[in-house]
This record gives sequence, C-alpha cells and structure tokens, in this order.
Amino acid sequence: MSNLSQAICLFCGSSSNVDKIYKKAASEIGWVIGTRGGTLIYGGTPVGLMGLAAHATLSAGGQVIGVITKVLQNAEVSHVRQDELLVTDSIHERKSLMYDLADAFVVLPGGLGTIDETIEVLVWLQLKLLDKPLVMLDINGFWKPLFSLIDHTIASGFTPEKNRDLYKTVSTTSEVFEVISNWPAQEK
Repeated sequence: MSNLSQAICLFCGSSSNVDKIYKKAASEIGWVIGTRGGTLIYGGTPVGLMGLAAHATLSAGGQVIGVITKVLQNAEVSHVRQDELLVTDSIHERKSLMYDLADAFVVLPGGLGTIDETIEVLVWLQLKLLDKPLVMLDINGFWKPLFSLIDHTIASGFTPEKNRDLYKTVSTTSEVFEVISNWPAQEK
C-alpha cells in the first residue's frame, strides 16, 4: 500500500480528560492524513481524541467522514465540520460501514468502544473478512495489557501464533504511516 491518500479509520477515545500526549498524537495523525490528501473515517463526534483528529485532518486539507448511530447522534453533537456524516441504526451497522469505507485502521488510546472496535477488526482479519492494515499506536505502553491478553490466549492454545501478524504495534505517529505504506497483503 504505497498510496497514503487513502481512507484511514481511526479508533480512539471520545474523552477530553486524558493526558496531553494522547491529544498530541490524535492531532498529529489527523494532520498527516490531511496533508497527504487522505480521508479520516471516525466516530463522528467533536469531542476527545476523535474531535482533535477530525479538526486536524480538516485543517490540513483532508476529508472527514463521520459514522455515528442515531442514538449517539442524539446524545452527542455531531462534528460540525465534516465532509460527510453517515448515520446508522445500530452500532453493528456503524462498525461494518466504517470497515467497508476504510483502507487501513489506526488505533490510538481509548476506552471500551475503542477496545471493542479493535477486537472486532482483529476477528475480521483472522476470519479473512478483511485484508487491511491494522496499526496500534502504543503510546507509553497504553496497549500492553491488551497485548498481554492476546499473548495469554496464544499461550493457552485458543489463538494461533500467526495471529500476532494481524496487527502491527508502533510507538510514534510517524511509524504509523510507514507501517501502512509497507503493509504486506495477507495470505489468501
């Protein structure tokens, strides 16, 4: 995947009450997507890391597509500056649409929703329902407990060892786009 003007689906938190290092990473990811002429696919809200990434993408000249459920749209104000806002009836429909629109997935720190989206993409990759890069930005070891859990499932015989290759882990935003551009196609 050498074309970095693709659509990047970003999974990250919607909380603003987080360390500034996470906020900086969200802004950096959005800025790079925008400067490369890419499209950010995200959860559609203006808050937390999601809002920072969307704002940075737009400020850098990229496109932003928000995907939100009717329930979330009613509970939160949708991002006011988006190129497109897609509203779904269910969270399952929302995630499926985001996966279809994306050329690659980037995971920043986040809460239960971010974990849910990430695990579901891992399962889809395992089942070969997707063949797209999944890059986890592990800032300050944020995702180490999840990686330990995955290792535990492998050691216990529930997950094949080869599933470690379903995702790549990086510690800086610049590495995210290196991984995406060099991502090997999975074996069919």
